[in-house]
Amino acid sequence: MSRVNIDNPVINSPFEEPKRHFKFNARGITEEIADGRRRSEYFMPFPKPKKQSGEAQLQFELPDQDLREANTFINSVRTQVAAWRQSGYPSVTPTTRRLLEHWNNPENEPRLYFCQREAVETAIYLNEYENKQRNDSFHSQLVKANEEANPDLFRIAFKMATGSGKTVVMAMLIAYHTLNKIASPNSTRFADAFLIVTPGVTIRDRLQVLYPEKAENDYKKMNLVPRADYDALGQAKIVITNYHAFQRRTKEELSKVGKQVLGAGAENFRETPEEMVTRVCRGLGRKKNIIVLNDEAHHCYRPKKDKKSASEEDEARLWINGIEAVKAKIGVKQVYDLSATPFFLSGQGYSTITPSGKKLKEGVLFPWVVSDFALIDSIECGIAKVPRVPVADDTMKGDPIYRRLWDIVGPKLRGIATDGEPQLPQELETALQTLYGNYEKSYDLWQKNPHGLTPPVMIVVCNTTKVSKLVYDWIAGWEKKDTDGENVVVKGNLPIFNNEDNGVWSEHLNTLLIDSNQLESGEALKGAFKTAARTQIEQFKREMNTDKVTDADLLREAMNTVGKKGKLGEQIKCVVSVSMLSEGWDAKRVTHILGVRAFSTQLLCEQVVGRGLRRSSHDVEKTTVDVNGEEIELETFPPEYAEVFGVPFSFIPATGSGRTIDPRPVTEVKALPERKAACEITFPIVAGYRRQLSPNKLDAIFTEDSRYVLSTAEIPSRIEIEAITGGTQEVNLPYMRRFREQQTAYYLARTVMNNYLLDDDDEAKWWLFPQVLRITRQWMKDCVIYKDNMYPQYFHIGEIGRKAAFRIYQGILRAEQHNENSNPTEDNAPKVFLPFFRDKDRTGSTEDVEFETTQPTWETRPDKCHISHVVADTDSWEQKTAQALEQMDEVIAYVKNHNLDFQIPYVNHNGTNRQYVPDFIARIQKPRGSSGDNIVNLILETSGMGREDKVQKVNTVKNMWVPAVNNAGEFGEWTFLEITDPWDMQNTIREFMNEYAS
Repeated sequence: MSRVNIDNPVINSPFEEPKRHFKFNARGITEEIADGRRRSEYFMPFPKPKKQSGEAQLQFELPDQDLREANTFINSVRTQVAAWRQSGYPSVTPTTRRLLEHWNNPENEPRLYFCQREAVETAIYLNEYENKQRNDSFHSQLVKANEEANPDLFRIAFKMATGSGKTVVMAMLIAYHTLNKIASPNSTRFADAFLIVTPGVTIRDRLQVLYPEKAENDYKKMNLVPRADYDALGQAKIVITNYHAFQRRTKEELSKVGKQVLGAGAENFRETPEEMVTRVCRGLGRKKNIIVLNDEAHHCYRPKKDKKSASEEDEARLWINGIEAVKAKIGVKQVYDLSATPFFLSGQGYSTITPSGKKLKEGVLFPWVVSDFALIDSIECGIAKVPRVPVADDTMKGDPIYRRLWDIVGPKLRGIATDGEPQLPQELETALQTLYGNYEKSYDLWQKNPHGLTPPVMIVVCNTTKVSKLVYDWIAGWEKKDTDGENVVVKGNLPIFNNEDNGVWSEHLNTLLIDSNQLESGEALKGAFKTAARTQIEQFKREMNTDKVTDADLLREAMNTVGKKGKLGEQIKCVVSVSMLSEGWDAKRVTHILGVRAFSTQLLCEQVVGRGLRRSSHDVEKTTVDVNGEEIELETFPPEYAEVFGVPFSFIPATGSGRTIDPRPVTEVKALPERKAACEITFPIVAGYRRQLSPNKLDAIFTEDSRYVLSTAEIPSRIEIEAITGGTQEVNLPYMRRFREQQTAYYLARTVMNNYLLDDDDEAKWWLFPQVLRITRQWMKDCVIYKDNMYPQYFHIGEIGRKAAFRIYQGILRAEQHNENSNPTEDNAPKVFLPFFRDKDRTGSTEDVEFETTQPTWETRPDKCHISHVVADTDSWEQKTAQALEQMDEVIAYVKNHNLDFQIPYVNHNGTNRQYVPDFIARIQKPRGSSGDNIVNLILETSGMGREDKVQKVNTVKNMWVPAVNNAGEFGEWTFLEITDPWDMQNTIREFMNEYAS
């Protein structure tokens, strides 16, 4: 299939009903433009990866057509509202007609989007026209739709893409109801009291523009009512709150003991639901039968499944319970919901059935949605930015790395060290560097011609405080203690986002670290995030010259004013967020997004990306669009783009199916006492290694273990990004070319020095640097293989450089061991390495093994193994190894290292402490004529080296653990062998032992 390449995705005016749309087929968007408006559908069209395999290929390239089912109810309402509009809005009040004419007047400035007008028209149609017709066709369907989730409420929802102006729609609804209520006080169709509920304090604060008495209100700013009606709007009673206010507060504090003594009676010390409503709705006076407006309403519903963890404090449950309590006390006439993603979350008990009978549990639309202006519609009208995501790279491993970034870096980030210098997995580092390289271009363009705008912004969404702090430190700078014990700030890795200035924190920060969940609750900061944000809070206090505001208020102010001129967050260029950025966060200058977290649903993908889709500029331009060979003139916005990494869009919500798993038999695995005398194996329990000799003359021996293959299988050298509407751009890693090859050698040598060659004060032994540089150059010349499109400068990527430094240092250790073994001195001479131990018990034994397993097992020979069975982790390798060892006369005893607690400590290239668990230990007789002890303990690893962690484990065993244990002299003689072919194990062992003995 030929590639789609759409130069300009904007093919409609934002001020008129869409007249055309790009067609989609089974493989996604096409360049063909169809006449007419796109129908409302279930599936969410996003760019797909070029390469897939297995089921993923089918899911992306041949999606189930049932999943593109039309939203029949929405399309029916849309059709009727359009016909009503075209016929001149019959059967409405004079006040309503005056408002509709005002909103549709093309001479008004600013002009309202069509999607804003359509949403309010739909509300008016259902409230006035259909009500008068008395056919109740849509009304009865909406009552039925609400029965399942909201039986006591009448809700209608408007689905509007991020950036399409939901706040303005709320203002229009308030004006519509208020002015009609004033004109017809006895009418039951209208109200002049409004409770607006938001998911957090960010939106609550931003929606202050809905108070008519505020100087900068939306009614005046957006020219929403005729000038003569402004004063009348002041009669509306409005309360704006976040749903947390529905939490019933404690009237009198009780101690923990007091709560235990009172038991159920402790409830008497909490507000009743009626008291809670009185507190929340105090600003409505004596008003009854009010209207509720839910912003970001996808948080508000009652889960059908009562999970054990569910309680009335849960987000969705607390919100809906609060509204029902309001109805019970003062009455609720109507609930209007607004959201870009009004879907039930997976696992909440809601589902829908496709015509083919397939049950969908993900992406189930609220059944009371009455209008839909989707993201693709918003893009085609120029209202939202176009998200561009990676669709290919040259790793050729299915999905591009930067698309499903979390699948790769998530496991690496578990347990990663956060103390000291921040070190990121290489894929995350290069994703940041690549996205930053693209950001630099946007930043340079802005500097040359700002157009009165604030700087472009990049956002990074992380999963936890720990990960976000690690990423923040790497990007913006981190603190360490100098030799005098004083704190000094180390420069961050991305210059434009750096918060360091000459060893201290800069007075004006470029990067902000926030935790949206904590800031949105309105409560004081707590836990790890408060510690992580300490330095930037201090900076903001100095900048504002105040100590009177709370830490949370200060950070919230900075977050909410990102990209706003003259405000605290004006110059913030990067935001690193714990969890997801606040809904309603309306920074319009976001140009780059990186996801460093799991994305379990497509709903979450769209919500995260939505944070970056608000337009920077609303300057209208007249343009000409080629529509299937016909030139059409448009008045619209030019396209804007947002680059998105790490957010795995797909075409359709994934559906899962369960299957029954038959239980497997349980095997008891244990040490058999009758075998102990002949087959027991003991081993040292080593905690680490102590260097006895301080090297002054360095050399290195490089072996096959020293090789490093730089290829695009490890990290891409180029990627392609594609917008939802097609159009591909190629992105390289341009920041690499800033370094010369000589700089790379120096960089690697410094890394070896800083990580491995330290004195007792943890300072590098810089007098050794010339020797390390010589060895580094030798390694780069002899041991590195550069595949297509790769070059030495890639070693400047932090993690790749650290892996290289590990290999270089292991070569130095190998040479030291060789020199020690080749030039034996008297027995009491110091050795290079010795082991150290943490426990009094310095040895372990096969005698302690006893457990049960459902894994496959191999029953062992009584004369060869102390343990009854070998547990198999694969289909055949462990079984074949056991069989081969049992057939060898020279093998005295062997054991599979499963629940044996035989571990080999090592420090990986990132400085993280790890434990290596080898596969087998065999006690084996040396060949005849060998010197020293007749028995050697052979550690066997029966899997191919392959992965980077295996390279580091093997090097540690050979160059540190084995020499240290043998130097200790109390655990017998040990050596190590890696087996890559169990079917040739006996020959491999015998060949190795002959060479070892010689």
